[in-house]
Amino acid sequence: MGDPEVVAQELLSGWGRTSPTRATVHRPHDLEHIVARVAAPGPRGLVARGLGRSYGDAAQNAGGDVLSCGNLDSVLAIDMEKGTVTVESGVSLDSLLRVLLPLGWFPMVIPGTSYVTVGGAIASDIHGKFRHGSFADYVEQMRVVTPAHGAATLDPDADAEPFWATSGGMGLTGVITDARLKLQPVETSRIVCDTERTHDVDDCMQRMLDGDHDYRYSVAWIDCLARGGHLGRAVLSRGNHAVLDDLPAAERSSAREYAPRTLLGAPPWLPNGLINIASVRAFNEMWFRKAPRTLHRSVEGIKPFFFPLDGVRGWNRVYGSRGFVQYQFVVPFGAEHVVRTALERFSAARIPTFVAVLKRFEHDSRSLIGFPISGWTLALDIPTSPSLAPLLDGLDELVVEAGGRVYLTKDARLRPELLGAMYPHLDDWRAARAALDPTNLLHSDMDRRLDLSGAGRRTA
Repeated sequence: MGDPEVVAQELLSGWGRTSPTRATVHRPHDLEHIVARVAAPGPRGLVARGLGRSYGDAAQNAGGDVLSCGNLDSVLAIDMEKGTVTVESGVSLDSLLRVLLPLGWFPMVIPGTSYVTVGGAIASDIHGKFRHGSFADYVEQMRVVTPAHGAATLDPDADAEPFWATSGGMGLTGVITDARLKLQPVETSRIVCDTERTHDVDDCMQRMLDGDHDYRYSVAWIDCLARGGHLGRAVLSRGNHAVLDDLPAAERSSAREYAPRTLLGAPPWLPNGLINIASVRAFNEMWFRKAPRTLHRSVEGIKPFFFPLDGVRGWNRVYGSRGFVQYQFVVPFGAEHVVRTALERFSAARIPTFVAVLKRFEHDSRSLIGFPISGWTLALDIPTSPSLAPLLDGLDELVVEAGGRVYLTKDARLRPELLGAMYPHLDDWRAARAALDPTNLLHSDMDRRLDLSGAGRRTA
């Protein structure tokens, strides 16, 4: 083996900072360390962890082992002819963009933050803004260390069952160590963006249905405190990659430069209650009013368009020590009433949320427990409070009735009895997982809370 792995006892939480637990954290430097650790974890099992951007408890393992993969951070190969990149699983999308954009390449799917690892992106089968499906659709192969087979290379066609169980599998089928990704060519590191304000949520959804076909990316910020005739008023932003001719002549020589900086940092400690009705109402009014009624073909950088919150380091601390929950659901087309009802209930309950995003998906995830289905997805960041549980439980019921689901990567509180209704291929995933981990060595706090792997049922 190479350098010894670093081991420490640490208190870990998700990005929402709601349910911290203590685990033994291992920081392996190479494949041999990972194979050895997966083969012989402690009695509470093991789960991999990237940059900790899962909002809930997916990358925690109370009293057990956590494999932090940050040392696996190398870009291994770039094939300029085929448009692929091979990377270790601990490479962040931020690091990847800094390498790829100057070469004229861009990932096919990008989420709302660049601070996620490639391994985490696959394990969550992350989605982007509208087109192109989900992240795993563009993974040409990956290497995964499983308890049953050690290190194995998986192909989405030749190894369909283990591949699509691992993609979106929340780290419970094995530890991803590297992957080869398909890329898209771009001429610049800019986005040509159209922005417009919408009257209400129905107006917003109709404009998306009418006009999204002209864009690669589409996303709407929603005012969740607006009521009455302005319920769900929104700022709709849609864009395409800029070409050289979209830039002023003086900027074309630096068209592919990408070196963003974090401009601000949230203080380490902030009081609870900073996010409240008064502050969020004022922010929402300001944010809506500052947006142009219509603005066509403005040129923006990659970071402000895709990752606006990445400009504030540690922005999750704004919610105080009690933390926050992100609630994200998807419902199929034809179930728009669920989106509207959710906004009505949040507005009536005076729930203060200034991060609320509406998008739509064109494709279902191929992953067995992947999140995206064709339809509408609404995501909201919500400060924790005693009144939150009954509100979200009621919305879960509406989502299930409509044939939708909540996003496991964002979840911290779903009732386990709803899991099978939301994810109809759950039993198929459990069977595929059992073939990769027959002795149930891979566990997480989320797994235990939801009995995601079904291990609790088998031992009950």
